[in-house]
Amino acid sequence: MSATFILLHLAGFVALLLWGMHMVHTGIVRAFGGHLRQALAIGLKSRWKAFLAGLGITAVLQSSTATALMSTSFIAGGFMSLVTALAVTLGANVGTTLIVQVLAFNVVAIAPLFVLAGVIAFNKGGKTRTRDLGRVAIGIGLILLALHLIIATIEPVEKARALRELFAMLAGDPIIDIALAALLTWAAYSSVAVVLLIMTLAAQQIIPGEAALALVLGANLGNVIPQYLAAGTSIAAKRLALGNLIIRMVGCVVAIPLLPWLAGAMAALEASPARQVADFHTLFNLALALLFIGLLDPLARLCTQLLPAAPASDDPGKPQYLKPAAVETPSLALADAAREVLRMVDIVEAMLRTFLEALQKDDRKLLAKLPAMDDALDRLHSAVKLHLTAISRQDGLGEADRKRCSDILAFTINLEHVGDILDRSLRAIAAKKIKQRLSFSPEGLQEIADMHQHLLDNLHLATSVFMLGDLQAARTLLAEKDRMRELEQLATSNHLRRLRDGLPQSIETSTLHLDIARDLKRIAAHITSVAYPILEQGGALRRSRLLDEGQGAASGERPAKQH
Repeated sequence: MSATFILLHLAGFVALLLWGMHMVHTGIVRAFGGHLRQALAIGLKSRWKAFLAGLGITAVLQSSTATALMSTSFIAGGFMSLVTALAVTLGANVGTTLIVQVLAFNVVAIAPLFVLAGVIAFNKGGKTRTRDLGRVAIGIGLILLALHLIIATIEPVEKARALRELFAMLAGDPIIDIALAALLTWAAYSSVAVVLLIMTLAAQQIIPGEAALALVLGANLGNVIPQYLAAGTSIAAKRLALGNLIIRMVGCVVAIPLLPWLAGAMAALEASPARQVADFHTLFNLALALLFIGLLDPLARLCTQLLPAAPASDDPGKPQYLKPAAVETPSLALADAAREVLRMVDIVEAMLRTFLEALQKDDRKLLAKLPAMDDALDRLHSAVKLHLTAISRQDGLGEADRKRCSDILAFTINLEHVGDILDRSLRAIAAKKIKQRLSFSPEGLQEIADMHQHLLDNLHLATSVFMLGDLQAARTLLAEKDRMRELEQLATSNHLRRLRDGLPQSIETSTLHLDIARDLKRIAAHITSVAYPILEQGGALRRSRLLDEGQGAASGERPAKQH
């Protein structure tokens, strides 16, 4: 078999190994995801408990990146400090080595049993968790099978001089080995898979012991890359990844000049080259954990200094007025919550204006701003909701404050729903129009613009009603809801008329036009809902729009318009 075919087969079997690990990871997350988060929460009290929680969860998930993302979510929620999260990361680094230790033994004979049991559980399992565990068993079987196939493919390399020379060249410099293994780990998104591959190469004596240990160092270093990329724009996640990078880099810098001695020590400890790689991988991470577990406080301060938090003004989704200390004074705390709701109104107005401008100009870049705006709206909504929940728990909260708390919460929920409509429905409609290069008729586009302007006017009026609680303004706002319904009906009627007249633009955009009118009316309903509590308190709201039996058509009466 030529060297090219050997490399192709190796790539395919490594891909099979990665897919098996993916199946194990997803199966465990689906079966026990919530329980794993609860187990991680146990480690909030001390760094040693955090270390053990990170070790156990990562040993099950086989993904230190997934454990890091869980830790980041706790940091963002204020439930975990960076020091505790770094302790979890130290445990996660050790946890990834446990599966390597297990697979260092020759367990390929039971691979078919795992696959068979997994297929039976997946196909015949009546419960969702049974099917998920079947997925895990199939993944384990694929991992074992892939390792066996990799070994079987590499065996002829002993006779392939070109490949041996290639590996010999790569094994000559530990820095090159570390860089190569780091890049492979980044590409594979799994240090476990790369270490298993290194074990296989070492077992076949294709690479010497010193080079194998250098490759293990690179796999550990490269494992931080996907963790950092997964951090996105989260400062907390980037700090956690930076701390892990510093820990791994210190370990590599210390280990590089000691590689000849370490290779000899591992050879004296274990005769099997594969076991030497697995043991070094575990001992390296254990040594780093013992070294840094007491240095996490200065490490956290260093990461915070290197990656300072962005100014509050740069994040529109970060609350500016909510103060935990003010919760004990409900009137002040409710006023702070109302100020944050006004910021939510500003975001909703910006989303409405951005949507119409993007629709009129067919501008994809404008549409791309809506998801970020909706995310900011969601974060403000969550912050206000937690703030109001804390207020409602105060002893001796008056009835008026309790009602105001409920009204503010109702309005924030409706504003959040408006953001969802704009982001998930109207943005998709506008994107479809732009992608298919469709255009509304001038009359149809004007009808949408009129409804949009009426909606903005309603939003301003609703804000006034929310802040002042004026009964007459609330009546006017609810009347505008009926006016919005009439505009939607008029737009629909005019659109159907244009369809009957055979106007090409109306025919092409029929569904889009009607969907936009429907969504704008839905938004109006959410906005005007702020008037109901005020009207109900003022006794100006009927309990039902329905007429009693015996009234209406039978008596010749027309139903009065309800507001």
